[in-house]
Amino acid sequence: MLNSEFDAAHLRESVFAVPPLARNAEGEVCSEENRKIIRFLEDGGVRSLLYGGNALFYHIRLSEFASTLQMLAENSGDQTTVVPSIGPAYGLACDQVDVLREYPFSTAMLLPSRDIVDQHGCASGVRRLAERLGKPLVLYLKFDQWLDPKLVASLEKDGVISWIKYAVVLDDPSDDPYLKSLIDVFPTERMVSGIGEQPAIVHLRDFGVTGFTSGCVCVAPKRSMEMMHAIHAGEFETAEQIRQWFLPLEDLRNEYSPIRVLHHAVAEAGIAQTGPMLPLVSDLDESIVQKIRGAVTAMKS
Repeated sequence: MLNSEFDAAHLRESVFAVPPLARNAEGEVCSEENRKIIRFLEDGGVRSLLYGGNALFYHIRLSEFASTLQMLAENSGDQTTVVPSIGPAYGLACDQVDVLREYPFSTAMLLPSRDIVDQHGCASGVRRLAERLGKPLVLYLKFDQWLDPKLVASLEKDGVISWIKYAVVLDDPSDDPYLKSLIDVFPTERMVSGIGEQPAIVHLRDFGVTGFTSGCVCVAPKRSMEMMHAIHAGEFETAEQIRQWFLPLEDLRNEYSPIRVLHHAVAEAGIAQTGPMLPLVSDLDESIVQKIRGAVTAMKS
C-alpha cells in the first residue's frame, strides 16, 4: 500500500476502483480472494482502491475492522492508494477512527446516511471525526443537497476534507444545480465523479471534475482506465464507445442493485470468489445471476 500523504494528482492518474469485499462461506473476510481482486485491478493499471458501499463497509463488524485494514494494506502494491470507509453511525465511526490511527492510510471516507441526521450535524460530525483521526476525510455526497455548499465551504476552509466523491444520481447528469454550486466553493481537482462510467464524461468534460470511481472497473480495469485517459485527452468519441461497452452490466446494476450485481459479476468473471452477502443485504435469484453471467461473458469476448 502507498503510505505517502494524500496527493490530489492520484485522483487523475487512476480510476478509483470500488471493489466488493470477498468473504468465505462462513462470512469471514477472505485474504486470498481479496488479493486476487486487488492483483487483477493492479494488473489492469488501477492504483486507487476505495472500500465503501460495494464492500458493504456499512455493515462491517468493529471486531473485524482492524484485521480487514491489515489485510488490505498487506495485499495491495506499494504504489496503490487504499481508502477504507467509516460509519455511517457516529459512534461506530469514532471507534473505527481509533483503530485507523494505528495504520498509515492517508484518509478514510465517511459513509453517508439520511437517517437521524441533519446538515449542520453532518458537518459537525465530519469536522470532529477528521480532528479525531488527525487527517482530512473523504466527503461522500450521495444525496441531492445533502450538505449545503456553504457548509462544504466551511469544512474546506477548516482543512477537514481530503476529496469529494460526488454521487448524486440524476436522469440528466448535465443538468445538476447542486454540482454547479459545489464547484463554486470546492476545487474540482479534488472532486471525483462517484457513479461509475455512465456520467463520467459529462462530469469531467462539462464540470471539470478530475476523475471517477467505478465498480465495473473491477471486471474490466484496462477498459475503464482507457476511458479515463480518453476523457483527459479530449477523445470523447472513444470514451463514449467505452461507456456504451460497459452499459449492459451497468443496466443490470441499476435494475437489480449496484452492490449485489457487482458482487456476482466479479465471481462470474472468474476473478475471485466473492462469497455470501452479509445479512441485511439479500442475495439475487439465479435467473438474475444468469443475466450477470451473460453480461460479463460478452465483455470477455
